[in-house]
Amino acid sequence: MRFDTLLVANRGEIALRVIRAARGLGLRTVAVYSDADAESRHVREADLAVHIGAAPAQASYRNVEAILRACARSGAQAVHPGYGFLSENAEFARAVADAGLTFVGPSAEVIALMSNKARAKEALQRADVPTVPGAQGISDDRELSARARAIGYPVLLKAAAGGGGRGMRLAHDDEALAQALPLARSEALGAFGSDELILEKAILAARHVEIQVLCDEHGNVLHLGERDCSLQRRYQKLVEESPSPAVGPELRERMGAVARRACQAIGYVGVGTLEFLVDEAGDFYFMEMNTRLQVEHGVTELLTGLDLVQWQLRVAQGEPLALRQEDVQRHGHAMELRICAEDPVAGFVPQVGSVLRWVEPAGLRVDTALEDGLEITPHYDSMLAKYLAWGETREECIRKLTRACEGGSLLGVRTNLHFLARAINHPDFIEGGVTTNFLAGQDMASDHWRAEPSEHAV
Repeated sequence: MRFDTLLVANRGEIALRVIRAARGLGLRTVAVYSDADAESRHVREADLAVHIGAAPAQASYRNVEAILRACARSGAQAVHPGYGFLSENAEFARAVADAGLTFVGPSAEVIALMSNKARAKEALQRADVPTVPGAQGISDDRELSARARAIGYPVLLKAAAGGGGRGMRLAHDDEALAQALPLARSEALGAFGSDELILEKAILAARHVEIQVLCDEHGNVLHLGERDCSLQRRYQKLVEESPSPAVGPELRERMGAVARRACQAIGYVGVGTLEFLVDEAGDFYFMEMNTRLQVEHGVTELLTGLDLVQWQLRVAQGEPLALRQEDVQRHGHAMELRICAEDPVAGFVPQVGSVLRWVEPAGLRVDTALEDGLEITPHYDSMLAKYLAWGETREECIRKLTRACEGGSLLGVRTNLHFLARAINHPDFIEGGVTTNFLAGQDMASDHWRAEPSEHAV
């Protein structure tokens, strides 16, 4: 189980994040790359790099056989999947284990269980975890319509085999549901290879709050507090922060206890995240579990001082956790912005182009693979960087991030930098009242969204 050479089955900023954490533990690192990424930063920073395929670029990073061949060529004894691509693919985790290698993450069985929303809800309901009212395992449209009426409109359709907003449709009545069903199935099939859907009650004025967990194979299960991810577009997160303005000590303790109970029930090992909806009454409902490193893991790292990637690597080698639940300390406030190549005015349409100039903002943690001359293509997710700020107060984080969005230099491709600065300076966000439907109700032509960010900065 011990290893000294780690292959990172990913690219870009997450590959860089894993490589740097592994280097801090004295591990040798191996990058993989497609033709399109031959000159990328993650390739240059690793100790060794192995070519795994030509265009289309995404397919290279999903090629299990190519990645296993890269392990054999490089002498890697362990694989870190990062996030995206194969990170929640149970067959990949099983193939890595069958090859005699260590998969840095939970077992293939746990990944398979939790990657299917229907099976995950059923398993956690048995562990007395509160879930959103809904229905799963139903393929007949008439029965789904009947269940929707019984639950009460509005309802959400979700892809059972995946997340990220793909395959998700909101319906307010029978007619809208009938129109949404074929669209949701088609999108789910294209994105995840399965057209299975689940039906859930739509909790529209809700907070999206997730609990970070860290577990070892010796039965130690920790929760590291919550992150609030309520500011979203198209069901995808844009801003994450901790502590949540909507979560006090008592609610945090209850949610943390539920998250720990869920992990114990399924035998979870590694880093993971349980995602919940919190309604206006303070009741919370499990939505899904991410059995991998989250994009926003840095928020928790800034509050706790723990390196979650290094702990992934330690746990994967059989080490017990070095602290108990009562030892977990959280200090100050942390907030993250997802900097994306997209046009908010045009409905957040992804953008492409060449980075002509990139100057990293000072005073923040910036996770990115950006550099001058980088080509932004349509082959990957539109996220370019993550700006993370820590402060004694929430207001301090907002000030730091506003300055970074205004003062940083990223030329050559259109981004959401100014939009994010306006978002975190919106009165509703400053007051801590933003829910998941916040942006849907905004008029992007209003004075607030058109004004310069500094006019609203706290």
